[in-house]
Amino acid sequence: MNLPLPSSDACQHSARLVAEIACELVPPDPWMSFARCMEMLLYAPGLGYYAAGARKFGAAGDFVTAPEMTPLFGRALARQVAQIMALSAPEILEVGAGSGRLAADLLLELEALQQLPASYSILDLSADLRERQQATLLAAAPHLLNRVHWITRLPDHFSGVVLANELLDAMPAHAVAWRAEGIVERGVSFDAAGRFTWSERPASGALLAAAEEIGSQCDLPAGYESEISLANRAWTAEWGHRLECGALLLLDYGFPRREYYHPQRERGTLMCHYRHHAHPDPFYLPGLQDVTVHVDFTAIIAAADAAGLSLLGYTNQGRFLLNCGILDLLAETPVGTVDYIRATGAANKLLMPHEMGELFKVIAIGRCLDEPLLGFSSGDQSCRL
Repeated sequence: MNLPLPSSDACQHSARLVAEIACELVPPDPWMSFARCMEMLLYAPGLGYYAAGARKFGAAGDFVTAPEMTPLFGRALARQVAQIMALSAPEILEVGAGSGRLAADLLLELEALQQLPASYSILDLSADLRERQQATLLAAAPHLLNRVHWITRLPDHFSGVVLANELLDAMPAHAVAWRAEGIVERGVSFDAAGRFTWSERPASGALLAAAEEIGSQCDLPAGYESEISLANRAWTAEWGHRLECGALLLLDYGFPRREYYHPQRERGTLMCHYRHHAHPDPFYLPGLQDVTVHVDFTAIIAAADAAGLSLLGYTNQGRFLLNCGILDLLAETPVGTVDYIRATGAANKLLMPHEMGELFKVIAIGRCLDEPLLGFSSGDQSCRL
């Protein structure tokens, strides 16, 4: 791979994470599930990608998220958030808040709409990102910082809006393959040179049951490889016990099941991001790159439904943002200015089908809301799930 070379300090950091993972690959069974490996690659304390201090978002990082592109994203989203709060409670919980840019833009727009939440909670496991979120909010909206507080676990009970932008794709996923001899789990071991490599064994338990269900619904050729995230199913179902009134708004890249496990997607969706380069090798520079898989939105709503929650809407990001008035917000920027040119370019990336408009989806799941949601007022695709 022709990727930028890390510094010597970064290489040493990566080597420390490799050593920590290796400590779990010991006889008599030197093997771990890819879900466990992905968990360590991303969240190992002080060493994992999201647990260490390297810059991740924006031009200086490894990728750019929608809130980093333009405030229009958060401003449009604020209209949907305001409606849900009006129907439930004036509370927002953002899970995985990144740089804090979305929180700042949301709060400023909700202030302009005179619909500020009583409280804005942020749940993020990374101490480094919590510090960056605080700095972002202090710079952008210091007068609203007193409404924001950080928590370390999901609340036992919650009413209002639960917001997660690009969270589910970063939850650990199992790697599986439908071989001629049966369904196997693709795990991690060492090769003869002492490097991480794929190693397979028969799938079992909940993973096998999930893979058998997918195989019965989708036409998968022998040798088909993909991923199954039991973690994001469990996370979604957990809200069935905690959400009293309100909605989860989940924005991420992914597909309905029959598109996710399409015969042409025979090597799955696993993708890594390093310095704005995308590649499929999760064992390259452990701890220095993001590791993601797409979201099976059919599995998400199935888990929610089993937990007593209802599907409130599902559509692509482009249609959702149009329904929330992003073009009206763009029109408020003076035409012909540098700001307008930048905002137009960013809006195109968010909306166009060949950019983020189609690949990214928005799903709303909730309880006790008796009014159709703004973001799904046209172009709802719930029937595809």
